[in-house]
Amino acid sequence: MFPGIFGAQPSLVVALLWFFLTFAARASTNHHVILITIDGLAAYYLTDAKAPIPTLRKLAAEGAVAEGMRVSNPAITWPNHTTLVAGVPPAKHSVLFNGVLTRPGAGKPVRVEPASTMATLVAVPTLFDELHRAGYRTAGINWPCTRGATTLDDNFPDVPDQITHTTPRLREELIAARILEGTNDASFRGQSGPAKDQTWTAAAVHVLGKRRPHFMAFHLLITDSTQHKYGPQSPAAYTAIALADAQVAEVLRTLDATGLREQTTLIITADHGFETALKIVNPNVAFRKAGLLTATTSAVPGIVAARAQIISEGGIAMVYFTDPATLESDRSKVIELMRAQEGVAEILPQEQFAALGLPDPAKNRQMSDLILVASEGYAFNNEANGDEVVTEVTLAAGNQGHHGFLSRLPKMNAAFIAWGRGIRSGARLGVIENIDVAPTIAALLGQKLSGADGRVLSQMLADDALR
Repeated sequence: MFPGIFGAQPSLVVALLWFFLTFAARASTNHHVILITIDGLAAYYLTDAKAPIPTLRKLAAEGAVAEGMRVSNPAITWPNHTTLVAGVPPAKHSVLFNGVLTRPGAGKPVRVEPASTMATLVAVPTLFDELHRAGYRTAGINWPCTRGATTLDDNFPDVPDQITHTTPRLREELIAARILEGTNDASFRGQSGPAKDQTWTAAAVHVLGKRRPHFMAFHLLITDSTQHKYGPQSPAAYTAIALADAQVAEVLRTLDATGLREQTTLIITADHGFETALKIVNPNVAFRKAGLLTATTSAVPGIVAARAQIISEGGIAMVYFTDPATLESDRSKVIELMRAQEGVAEILPQEQFAALGLPDPAKNRQMSDLILVASEGYAFNNEANGDEVVTEVTLAAGNQGHHGFLSRLPKMNAAFIAWGRGIRSGARLGVIENIDVAPTIAALLGQKLSGADGRVLSQMLADDALR
C-alpha cells in the first residue's frame, strides 16, 4: 500500500506530510496567552488609591507586577503596540507614527497616512507571524498595524474603516451575534468611545469562545481619548479606567466559562503613560511666520507648502526639511527660531536618534531631520494657522493630557501585570522594558521570537512555565 502511494502520488505524500506537520504544530500546546493593552494606562495608576481598578489589583496581587514598563520612543500608540509584538524598537520595526509618513517632494508638506497595511507599516516579523507559521491560532482585536495581515486567523484591526478590514468570517459572526450592527464603517466610527470598547470586548469574548486562539492581542482605547480631553487622574480618566477594569473582568469570566483559565496567561499592559500640559507650542505657526511654510484657512484648512514642518507626537515634535536645495539654510533658521522659543527644552540632532531607539533618516525616509523636546508643562501641536506660537490649554480644545514625551520621563512608563499559567505568584519586578514582552509571550507558548532584542522575563515565570 505505502510503496504505491509513495511511488505513484508524490503530491499526495507532500499534502499528507504538510497535514501531519501542521496538525502536530497545532497540537503542540494547549496553552494560551492573552495580551491586553489599556491605552494610556500609566504605571502610576496601579498605586493610585483613587483609581477604581479592583480586577487589575487582584490580578497584580495574585500574579506578577512591575514597578513600571519603559516604553519606546516615540511614546505613542502604534509604535509601542508594534514593539509589544515584535520585541524590537521603532528603529528596527519602522513604525514611527499612527500611520506611515509620506514625503511627496520638494517644498510639499509631509503627512501621516493611517490607512496603511501591516506589510507597509511593519518591517520585521511579529508574534502573529512566527506563531502562525508554527501552526498556532492567532487573533487581534482593535490591534494597530494589522490591516491586511495574513497571519491572523481573526482580525478586527485598529485602522480607519475597521469593519471593512475585519476578517470576513469574524465580521459575519459578529453581525449574526448582534455585536456589530452591520458593515457600515461610518456608523461604527460615529459610536461613542465606550460603545466601541464594549464592541471590541464582545468581539474578544466571542473569539475566545469560538476559536480559542493560542495568542490573542486585544486593545482597549477609551482610556486614551478621555485622558487627552480631560487629563490624567481626572474624574473622567478614573471613570474610563474603571470601564477598562470591568472589561478585563469580562475576559476573566469568559476564561471560566470556556474552561480556559488554567491554561491561560494574561498579560495586561499599555502603550504609554500620560502627562498634563498647560501650554501648547505650535512650531508650524513660527515656521509660517518665518516664510518656511504656507497654510490656508479655506474650507479645508491645512498646510499647502512647506520647506520646514513639524509632525507632533505630543511631548516631542519631528522636524522635516523637504527641499534639498535650501536644507542647510532652513535647518539653521529652524534651530535659531526654536532655540529662542518658549516651551522648547531641547533640539536633538540626528546623532542622538540611535540612543533613543529611532532610525537613521538616511536609511528610513519616515524619520525626521531634527527632534524638538517640550519643556515641562508644555506639549506640541500641528496647528499652522493663528497668530500665537504658544497657546493655552482649554477644555474646549480637548488637550489637557498628552503622551509622546521621551520615554526617559517616568510618567511615560506603562503599567504591567502578568497573571495565570506559568506566572510566579507574588513576583515583583522593577522597571522592565517593553521589548521584553514579545519574547516572553513566545516562550510561554513554547516558541522563540527570532530577531527580538528583548529577553524573556524569567524572574516572573514559575518553574514549570516553559514546559
